[in-house]
Amino acid sequence: MKSISVLVLGDVVGQPGCRALFFKLPGLIKKYKTDMVIVNGENAADGFGILPEEAEKFFSKGVDVITSGNHIWQKREIYPLLEKDNTRILRPLNYPCGVPGRGDVTLNIKGVDVVVLNLLGRVRMGLPVDCPFRKSSDYLKKIKKNSIVIIDFHAEDTMEKEALAWYLDGKVSAVVGTHTHIQTADERILPKGTAYITDIGMTGPDESVIGTKPEISVRRSLTQLPLKMEVAENESTIKGVLIHIDTESGKSLSIERVVLKESDDS
Repeated sequence: MKSISVLVLGDVVGQPGCRALFFKLPGLIKKYKTDMVIVNGENAADGFGILPEEAEKFFSKGVDVITSGNHIWQKREIYPLLEKDNTRILRPLNYPCGVPGRGDVTLNIKGVDVVVLNLLGRVRMGLPVDCPFRKSSDYLKKIKKNSIVIIDFHAEDTMEKEALAWYLDGKVSAVVGTHTHIQTADERILPKGTAYITDIGMTGPDESVIGTKPEISVRRSLTQLPLKMEVAENESTIKGVLIHIDTESGKSLSIERVVLKESDDS
């Protein structure tokens, strides 16, 4: 049985998250013998958006595809890269027609085509995007059966995330959740072979509230004032999942959580 190993890392938050990623990713690739690396980079630029120079550094350190979510539009400097024909920086597929960029990319990994899709949730996200269920289903009708398909579902609601995974069970290789920045402990292979986890967590500062300074988050909660969030400045942890996928069936064989502190020796 031939398989590929795919490392998917969660939302990189600010310079602390970038620092940890750039320092540790080459070692992670070597340790896990990964064939492909997917990273959600929509919070890389001070917590909101991603800049071209950050994206290029991601790629130089071994990232194959950068996914995103609702913050991808924060830095307009990234728009030209989203529009490139061979772009490996995705925005969610289910944004309406006419917005910059694309929501899918296909890469050849070890002689096998691997499709990466980026989708955005609708529940409690406050954005009038197209239905991620119908959008993904329509997309899958256009590609070969048993293809390797990995979905970054950037969404707030747990029920919506789980429902999409069950809806696509057996039709895609993996559905991994991003956006909430808190790694969940529900990684598993669904009955028909789709790997799933509600949220892979973030790559960012440990002593924080989802990557931001706790004192500001506390004051926002107490006062309900629209205070500007600031990225916390302390040691970061890389979080994500490692997925092994059978190249013939497109089904996942295993999924495990990955957690690595910036100060860890390994």
